[in-house]
Amino acid sequence: MSIAIMCSGGDAAGMNPAIKQFVEYSFELGIKPYLIYDGLEGLIDDEIKEATHERVGGIIHRGGTVIRSSRSKRFFEIEHRKIAYENLKSKGIDKLVVLGGDGSFRAMRQFYHDFGVNFVGIPTTIDNDIFGTDYCLGVDTALNVIRESIDDIRDTAASFKRAFVIETMGRDCGYLALVSALTSGAEMLVVPEIENDFDALEKRFKQQIKEGRSYIIAIVAEGAKMSDKVAAWFKDNIGMESRVSVIGHIQRGGSPSVFDRLMAFEFAKLSIDKLMLKPDDRNVIVYKESKFDFVSIDYINSQKYQIKPDLIKLAKKLTR
Repeated sequence: MSIAIMCSGGDAAGMNPAIKQFVEYSFELGIKPYLIYDGLEGLIDDEIKEATHERVGGIIHRGGTVIRSSRSKRFFEIEHRKIAYENLKSKGIDKLVVLGGDGSFRAMRQFYHDFGVNFVGIPTTIDNDIFGTDYCLGVDTALNVIRESIDDIRDTAASFKRAFVIETMGRDCGYLALVSALTSGAEMLVVPEIENDFDALEKRFKQQIKEGRSYIIAIVAEGAKMSDKVAAWFKDNIGMESRVSVIGHIQRGGSPSVFDRLMAFEFAKLSIDKLMLKPDDRNVIVYKESKFDFVSIDYINSQKYQIKPDLIKLAKKLTR
Protein backbone atom coordinates (compact mmCIF):
# COMPACT_ATOMS: atom_id res chain seq x y z
CA MET A 1 0.00 0.00 0.00
CA SER A 2 1.36 3.42 -0.97
CA ILE A 3 0.34 6.90 0.12
CA ALA A 4 1.59 10.39 -0.76
CA ILE A 5 1.55 13.88 0.71
CA MET A 6 1.65 17.24 -1.06
CA CYS A 7 1.32 20.97 -0.39
CA SER A 8 -0.85 23.24 -2.49
CA GLY A 9 -1.28 27.00 -2.49
CA GLY A 10 0.40 29.34 -0.02
CA ASP A 11 2.99 27.96 2.36
CA ALA A 12 2.53 28.03 6.12
CA ALA A 13 4.61 27.12 9.14
CA GLY A 14 3.51 23.68 10.30
CA MET A 15 3.73 22.04 6.90
CA ASN A 16 7.14 20.51 7.64
CA PRO A 17 6.10 18.98 10.99
CA ALA A 18 3.05 17.51 9.24
CA ILE A 19 5.23 16.06 6.48
CA LYS A 20 7.59 14.53 9.04
CA GLN A 21 4.75 12.97 11.03
CA PHE A 22 3.14 11.70 7.81
CA VAL A 23 6.29 9.82 6.86
CA GLU A 24 7.04 8.43 10.32
CA TYR A 25 3.47 7.29 10.99
CA SER A 26 3.24 5.68 7.56
CA PHE A 27 6.34 3.62 8.35
CA GLU A 28 4.80 2.61 11.68
CA LEU A 29 1.76 1.25 9.84
CA GLY A 30 3.81 -0.51 7.18
CA ILE A 31 2.67 1.85 4.44
CA LYS A 32 5.09 3.10 1.76
CA PRO A 33 5.05 6.93 1.86
CA TYR A 34 5.81 9.24 -1.05
CA LEU A 35 6.51 12.96 -1.21
CA ILE A 36 5.06 15.04 -4.06
CA TYR A 37 7.30 18.02 -4.74
CA ASP A 38 5.99 21.32 -6.17
CA GLY A 39 2.32 20.68 -5.41
CA LEU A 40 -0.15 20.11 -8.22
CA GLU A 41 2.49 21.05 -10.78
CA GLY A 42 4.76 18.34 -9.42
CA LEU A 43 1.91 15.86 -9.57
CA ILE A 44 1.68 16.51 -13.31
CA ASP A 45 5.46 16.62 -13.86
CA ASP A 46 6.05 13.41 -11.89
CA GLU A 47 8.08 15.07 -9.13
CA ILE A 48 7.11 12.20 -6.84
CA LYS A 49 9.82 10.72 -4.65
CA GLU A 50 9.75 7.80 -2.25
CA ALA A 51 10.02 9.16 1.28
CA THR A 52 12.88 8.24 3.60
CA HIS A 53 13.81 9.25 7.12
CA GLU A 54 16.70 11.17 5.62
CA ARG A 55 14.39 13.31 3.49
CA VAL A 56 12.43 14.47 6.54
CA GLY A 57 15.23 14.56 9.08
CA GLY A 58 15.88 17.92 10.69
CA ILE A 59 12.86 19.68 9.18
CA ILE A 60 10.56 19.99 12.18
CA HIS A 61 11.89 23.42 13.15
CA ARG A 62 11.84 24.87 9.64
CA GLY A 63 9.14 27.15 8.27
CA GLY A 64 7.64 26.74 4.82
CA THR A 65 7.69 23.34 3.17
CA VAL A 66 10.68 21.25 2.11
CA ILE A 67 8.60 19.65 -0.63
CA ARG A 68 7.61 23.09 -1.91
CA SER A 69 4.19 24.17 -3.15
CA SER A 70 2.52 25.69 -6.21
CA ARG A 71 -0.68 26.89 -7.76
CA SER A 72 -1.62 25.17 -11.01
CA LYS A 73 -3.92 26.16 -13.84
CA ARG A 74 -2.95 23.03 -15.78
CA PHE A 75 -4.52 20.75 -13.17
CA PHE A 76 -7.97 22.07 -14.08
CA GLU A 77 -7.61 20.53 -17.54
CA ILE A 78 -8.60 16.87 -17.76
CA GLU A 79 -5.63 15.87 -19.93
CA HIS A 80 -3.20 17.06 -17.25
CA ARG A 81 -5.17 15.40 -14.46
CA LYS A 82 -4.93 12.16 -16.45
CA ILE A 83 -1.15 12.55 -16.61
CA ALA A 84 -1.09 13.13 -12.85
CA TYR A 85 -3.16 10.00 -12.30
CA GLU A 86 -0.88 7.88 -14.45
CA ASN A 87 2.11 9.15 -12.48
CA LEU A 88 0.49 8.03 -9.23
CA LYS A 89 -0.72 4.75 -10.69
CA SER A 90 2.79 3.82 -11.84
CA LYS A 91 3.91 3.96 -8.19
CA GLY A 92 0.85 2.25 -6.75
CA ILE A 93 -0.36 5.39 -4.98
CA ASP A 94 -4.13 5.62 -4.51
CA LYS A 95 -4.32 7.82 -1.40
CA LEU A 96 -3.24 11.44 -0.86
CA VAL A 97 -2.89 13.83 2.06
CA VAL A 98 -3.15 17.45 0.89
CA LEU A 99 -2.00 20.46 2.90
CA GLY A 100 -3.85 23.45 1.48
CA GLY A 101 -7.04 25.47 1.33
CA ASP A 102 -10.56 25.07 -0.03
CA GLY A 103 -9.45 25.62 -3.64
CA SER A 104 -6.95 22.77 -3.36
CA PHE A 105 -9.60 20.53 -1.82
CA ARG A 106 -12.01 21.24 -4.68
CA ALA A 107 -9.31 20.28 -7.16
CA MET A 108 -8.72 17.04 -5.28
CA ARG A 109 -12.44 16.27 -5.19
CA GLN A 110 -12.56 16.53 -8.96
CA PHE A 111 -9.49 14.31 -9.15
CA TYR A 112 -11.24 11.73 -6.97
CA HIS A 113 -14.37 11.80 -9.14
CA ASP A 114 -12.24 11.41 -12.27
CA PHE A 115 -9.96 8.58 -11.16
CA GLY A 116 -10.92 7.38 -7.67
CA VAL A 117 -7.82 8.64 -5.87
CA ASN A 118 -8.96 9.07 -2.27
CA PHE A 119 -7.66 12.01 -0.26
CA VAL A 120 -7.86 13.92 3.01
CA GLY A 121 -7.38 17.68 3.10
CA ILE A 122 -5.66 19.39 6.03
CA PRO A 123 -6.69 23.09 6.26
CA THR A 124 -3.39 24.95 6.03
CA THR A 125 -3.41 28.72 5.66
CA ILE A 126 -2.20 31.59 7.80
CA ASP A 127 -5.39 33.49 6.84
CA ASN A 128 -7.48 31.13 9.02
CA ASP A 129 -10.42 31.78 6.70
CA ILE A 130 -11.79 28.29 6.00
CA PHE A 131 -15.37 27.76 7.10
CA GLY A 132 -16.00 24.79 9.39
CA THR A 133 -12.75 24.90 11.35
CA ASP A 134 -11.70 27.19 14.18
CA TYR A 135 -8.04 26.68 13.34
CA CYS A 136 -5.92 26.27 10.23
CA LEU A 137 -2.38 24.93 10.40
CA GLY A 138 0.18 27.75 10.45
CA VAL A 139 -1.95 30.54 11.89
CA ASP A 140 -0.43 30.37 15.38
CA THR A 141 3.09 30.88 14.07
CA ALA A 142 1.94 33.74 11.84
CA LEU A 143 0.32 35.46 14.82
CA ASN A 144 3.54 35.17 16.79
CA VAL A 145 5.55 36.64 13.89
CA ILE A 146 3.11 39.56 13.72
CA ARG A 147 3.27 40.04 17.48
CA GLU A 148 7.05 40.31 17.40
CA SER A 149 6.88 42.81 14.53
CA ILE A 150 4.34 44.99 16.34
CA ASP A 151 6.42 44.93 19.53
CA ASP A 152 9.46 46.10 17.57
CA ILE A 153 7.57 48.82 15.73
CA ARG A 154 6.10 50.06 19.00
CA ASP A 155 9.64 50.93 20.16
CA THR A 156 10.11 53.22 17.17
CA ALA A 157 6.63 54.70 17.42
CA ALA A 158 7.22 55.66 21.05
CA SER A 159 10.62 57.15 20.26
CA PHE A 160 9.31 59.49 17.56
CA LYS A 161 5.76 60.29 18.77
CA ARG A 162 4.22 58.81 15.65
CA ALA A 163 1.18 56.84 14.60
CA PHE A 164 2.17 53.57 12.97
CA VAL A 165 -0.29 51.85 10.64
CA ILE A 166 0.67 48.18 10.48
CA GLU A 167 -0.88 46.10 7.71
CA THR A 168 -1.29 42.35 8.14
CA MET A 169 -2.10 39.62 5.64
CA GLY A 170 -5.35 37.67 5.65
CA ARG A 171 -6.89 38.23 2.18
CA ASP A 172 -10.52 39.25 2.79
CA CYS A 173 -10.50 37.96 6.37
CA GLY A 174 -9.55 40.17 9.31
CA TYR A 175 -8.65 37.36 11.71
CA LEU A 176 -4.90 37.98 11.79
CA ALA A 177 -5.35 41.72 12.25
CA LEU A 178 -8.04 41.40 14.91
CA VAL A 179 -6.25 38.86 17.09
CA SER A 180 -2.95 40.69 16.68
CA ALA A 181 -4.49 44.02 17.66
CA LEU A 182 -6.04 42.56 20.80
CA THR A 183 -2.96 40.67 21.93
CA SER A 184 -0.43 43.41 21.19
CA GLY A 185 -2.26 46.24 22.93
CA ALA A 186 -2.94 48.23 19.75
CA GLU A 187 -5.03 51.38 20.02
CA MET A 188 -6.93 51.01 16.74
CA LEU A 189 -8.15 48.26 14.42
CA VAL A 190 -9.48 48.29 10.86
CA VAL A 191 -10.92 45.02 9.48
CA PRO A 192 -13.58 44.21 6.87
CA GLU A 193 -15.83 42.65 9.52
CA ILE A 194 -16.34 45.78 11.65
CA GLU A 195 -17.36 49.28 10.59
CA ASN A 196 -15.16 52.00 12.05
CA ASP A 197 -16.52 55.16 13.67
CA PHE A 198 -13.76 57.59 12.72
CA ASP A 199 -15.45 60.56 14.37
CA ALA A 200 -15.47 58.75 17.70
CA LEU A 201 -11.88 57.62 17.21
CA GLU A 202 -10.79 61.17 16.43
CA LYS A 203 -12.44 62.48 19.57
CA ARG A 204 -10.90 59.73 21.69
CA PHE A 205 -7.37 60.09 20.33
CA LYS A 206 -7.35 63.88 20.61
CA GLN A 207 -8.43 63.64 24.22
CA GLN A 208 -5.78 60.99 24.96
CA ILE A 209 -3.08 63.12 23.33
CA LYS A 210 -4.08 66.02 25.59
CA GLU A 211 -3.70 63.66 28.53
CA GLY A 212 -0.20 62.62 27.45
CA ARG A 213 -0.47 59.91 24.81
CA SER A 214 2.55 60.21 22.52
CA TYR A 215 2.03 57.47 19.92
CA ILE A 216 -0.63 55.23 18.43
CA ILE A 217 -0.51 51.73 16.93
CA ALA A 218 -3.21 50.94 14.36
CA ILE A 219 -3.56 47.44 12.90
CA VAL A 220 -5.17 47.23 9.46
CA ALA A 221 -6.14 44.04 7.62
CA GLU A 222 -5.05 43.96 3.98
CA GLY A 223 -8.63 43.08 2.99
CA ALA A 224 -9.84 46.45 4.28
CA LYS A 225 -7.64 48.26 1.73
CA MET A 226 -7.37 51.21 4.12
CA SER A 227 -3.73 51.48 5.21
CA ASP A 228 -2.82 54.60 3.25
CA LYS A 229 -6.16 56.25 4.04
CA VAL A 230 -5.74 55.60 7.76
CA ALA A 231 -2.20 57.04 7.67
CA ALA A 232 -3.52 60.18 5.92
CA TRP A 233 -6.34 60.40 8.48
CA PHE A 234 -3.83 60.45 11.34
CA LYS A 235 -1.96 63.32 9.68
CA ASP A 236 -4.97 65.38 8.60
CA ASN A 237 -7.45 64.72 11.42
CA ILE A 238 -5.34 63.84 14.45
CA GLY A 239 -2.35 66.00 13.58
CA MET A 240 0.12 63.19 14.19
CA GLU A 241 2.95 62.14 11.90
CA SER A 242 2.30 58.64 10.60
CA ARG A 243 4.04 55.77 8.85
CA VAL A 244 2.68 52.68 7.10
CA SER A 245 4.45 49.40 7.75
CA VAL A 246 3.35 46.42 5.63
CA ILE A 247 4.61 43.30 7.39
CA GLY A 248 4.30 41.24 4.20
CA HIS A 249 5.51 37.73 3.55
CA ILE A 250 7.54 37.35 6.73
CA GLN A 251 4.17 36.35 8.20
CA ARG A 252 4.40 33.10 6.23
CA GLY A 253 7.82 32.18 7.58
CA GLY A 254 9.39 31.47 10.92
CA SER A 255 10.02 28.35 12.96
CA PRO A 256 6.66 26.64 13.66
CA SER A 257 5.28 27.31 17.13
CA VAL A 258 4.82 24.48 19.62
CA PHE A 259 1.07 24.57 19.05
CA ASP A 260 1.40 24.38 15.25
CA ARG A 261 3.83 21.46 15.58
CA LEU A 262 1.50 19.51 17.86
CA MET A 263 -1.50 20.20 15.64
CA ALA A 264 0.50 19.15 12.58
CA PHE A 265 1.19 15.79 14.22
CA GLU A 266 -2.50 15.31 15.07
CA PHE A 267 -3.69 16.35 11.62
CA ALA A 268 -1.26 14.03 9.83
CA LYS A 269 -1.96 11.00 12.00
CA LEU A 270 -5.74 11.35 11.86
CA SER A 271 -5.62 11.93 8.10
CA ILE A 272 -3.81 8.65 7.51
CA ASP A 273 -6.17 6.83 9.87
CA LYS A 274 -9.10 8.22 7.87
CA LEU A 275 -7.60 7.09 4.56
CA MET A 276 -7.39 3.53 5.87
CA LEU A 277 -11.19 3.46 6.16
CA LYS A 278 -13.78 3.13 3.42
CA PRO A 279 -13.87 6.37 1.37
CA ASP A 280 -16.73 8.81 1.92
CA ASP A 281 -17.35 12.49 1.20
CA ARG A 282 -16.15 13.65 4.63
CA ASN A 283 -12.58 14.18 3.50
CA VAL A 284 -11.49 17.45 5.14
CA ILE A 285 -10.22 17.32 8.72
CA VAL A 286 -11.28 20.25 10.91
CA TYR A 287 -10.71 21.44 14.47
CA LYS A 288 -13.92 22.80 15.97
CA GLU A 289 -14.61 23.61 19.61
CA SER A 290 -11.36 21.86 20.63
CA LYS A 291 -12.30 18.63 18.83
CA PHE A 292 -11.18 17.03 15.57
CA ASP A 293 -13.77 16.00 13.00
CA PHE A 294 -14.15 15.31 9.29
CA VAL A 295 -16.52 17.26 7.05
CA SER A 296 -17.35 17.39 3.37
CA ILE A 297 -16.02 19.93 0.91
CA ASP A 298 -19.60 20.98 0.23
CA TYR A 299 -19.91 21.87 3.90
CA ILE A 300 -16.65 23.82 3.78
CA ASN A 301 -17.97 25.76 0.78
CA SER A 302 -21.52 26.21 2.12
CA GLN A 303 -20.77 29.41 4.02
CA LYS A 304 -18.15 32.11 4.33
CA TYR A 305 -15.87 31.90 7.35
CA GLN A 306 -16.79 34.37 10.08
CA ILE A 307 -14.73 35.41 13.08
CA LYS A 308 -16.27 34.32 16.37
CA PRO A 309 -18.78 36.88 17.73
CA ASP A 310 -16.98 37.00 21.10
CA LEU A 311 -13.77 38.12 19.38
CA ILE A 312 -15.67 40.71 17.35
CA LYS A 313 -17.22 42.04 20.53
CA LEU A 314 -13.82 42.31 22.22
CA ALA A 315 -12.34 44.14 19.24
CA LYS A 316 -15.08 46.73 18.76
CA LYS A 317 -13.51 48.96 21.42
CA LEU A 318 -10.60 49.45 18.99
CA THR A 319 -12.82 50.60 16.14
CA ARG A 320 -14.67 53.51 17.75
